[in-house]
Amino acid sequence: MSRVLASLLAGLGLGLSLIVAIGAQNAFVLRQGLRREHVLAIVAICALSDAVLITLGVAGLGVLIEQADWLLVVVRIAGAAFLTWYGVRSAMRAFRPGALDTDPAGSPISLRSAVLTVLALTWLNPHVYLDTVVLLGSIGATHGDNRWWFALGAALGSVAWFSALGFGSRMLRPLFARPASWRILDGLIAVVMIAIAVSLVAGLWAH
Repeated sequence: MSRVLASLLAGLGLGLSLIVAIGAQNAFVLRQGLRREHVLAIVAICALSDAVLITLGVAGLGVLIEQADWLLVVVRIAGAAFLTWYGVRSAMRAFRPGALDTDPAGSPISLRSAVLTVLALTWLNPHVYLDTVVLLGSIGATHGDNRWWFALGAALGSVAWFSALGFGSRMLRPLFARPASWRILDGLIAVVMIAIAVSLVAGLWAH
């Protein structure tokens, strides 16, 4: 049970760390939340898209790693290196914080336009595949039989984040409009990323 919980929390922490960042998708979700336009549809598409990509990553890379033990070592080292780089980049952003453009002004958009926009922002972004399919998939595969708990944790992170951003946007707008908030957030992301990187390398000795 403790290993299941550890995998679930690892997925949740890493999923949130990857998704909570200034970007076009988050800006769009927040802006539509402020306008109260098609929020449920937008949040659902973002969360479901992440769940599908995470599942594909964990399933595909999990099978490959099960068939080649040496690949697990490669994945751990590559994942640790990438997470360290990502953590350092987040730490650097903490010293140069930005802010989301949360201006809700503009003409109303149709449900069709909103859906097409959020689909494009999600599926046409190459970083999405790197974060979900490659990174979450490969690290999830290192959890062995508990990899699906890791995937569930990562998917729940997406649901929680997009729900908070879309439905809680009225309360979040002042928070995310302040660079200081992103300074703290990026600092926390840096800590999580580097901690997971260390755990991946430590896992090499455990095996």
